[in-house]
Amino acid sequence: MGKIYEIFGGDARSMTKALLEAADVAGQIPSGAEVVLKPNLVVAKPPESGATTHAGVLAGTIEFLKDHGIRRISVIESSWVGENTERACRAAGYEEVFRKYGVPFYDLKRDGTRTVHTPLRPMEICSRALDADYLINLPVLKGHCQTVMTCALKNCKGCLPDREKRRFHADGLMKPIAALASVLRPSLTIVDSICGDLDFEEGGNPVFTGRMYLGWDPVQLDAYGCRLMGLSVSKVPYIRLAERWGAGSTEIRGEDLVRLNDPAQGGGYPEPSGKVARLTAGVRQDSACSACYASLVRALHACGGDHGIPIAIGQGWKGRTFEGLGIGRCCDGASRQVQGCPPTADAISEALTDQNSVRNKR
Repeated sequence: MGKIYEIFGGDARSMTKALLEAADVAGQIPSGAEVVLKPNLVVAKPPESGATTHAGVLAGTIEFLKDHGIRRISVIESSWVGENTERACRAAGYEEVFRKYGVPFYDLKRDGTRTVHTPLRPMEICSRALDADYLINLPVLKGHCQTVMTCALKNCKGCLPDREKRRFHADGLMKPIAALASVLRPSLTIVDSICGDLDFEEGGNPVFTGRMYLGWDPVQLDAYGCRLMGLSVSKVPYIRLAERWGAGSTEIRGEDLVRLNDPAQGGGYPEPSGKVARLTAGVRQDSACSACYASLVRALHACGGDHGIPIAIGQGWKGRTFEGLGIGRCCDGASRQVQGCPPTADAISEALTDQNSVRNKR
């Protein structure tokens, strides 16, 4: 448990530097330490989509560190399974930041790993994340089609190799995220809540909220994120479980919050629409990966949500028969299948449209 510093506005770079100065972060970094920054680049989309960390957050952090004599700085990340991390860097405007400040970037999809024992099971974690002297987590506060929300704790999933990410989904996401938090805890977290999407991890429905916040306890920061999104912590099971496994505390006292300016300088924060729940009502999901599930959600949205046919998705359907539409490579036992790993949303939309045409002719 600790302080949460909060600021409102729209300039990510200046807001980030103000948070770091107010929290006296420079005085907490050991002399000679290598500082490693971990943003959220889940997909190749600009931050304005509500999916990825603003380049200004990255630039502001690097400027602050360099202004205080810290020279050993690097950036690490691994986009979700099926996405190219370097392409995501370009889409988010990071390449210009790397060139301007002379900071190296490491794609964790090509990094070595080490096995670490957790309360759940042994996990493979990328070495550069484990070896960081001072790891700064830079997540986006946003909705997620499977975990309801994603912020500090889930962003650390990007420090895993793709094969381990798949295992997370096979294990149901909640317990693995909490277990990872017990063994990989960033030294500092700066949350980008400027325009996170309230429903989808991949963005597309951004809502400008004009807010950023900083803290040291990722569990507390996620609990605060739930509050900002109008969610009960119980709606996001991995938060309480991470607390139980020693990753932090969900307690937020009034004196823990330190606001640097007036909230009026940001924007209002509406409650989640619940759109995902309505769109996927009746979908038979079993250990689906985010990329695949997000494609289905987007396709259902594009089709108006009125599919009227049985749909199955997820790794749990491997080798099982299903009378209906199977989404992705894992659903090869379905009577009709949209292939791909993950399939594209437009391919799913086409399949849904064809199914509806057949159904309407009967």
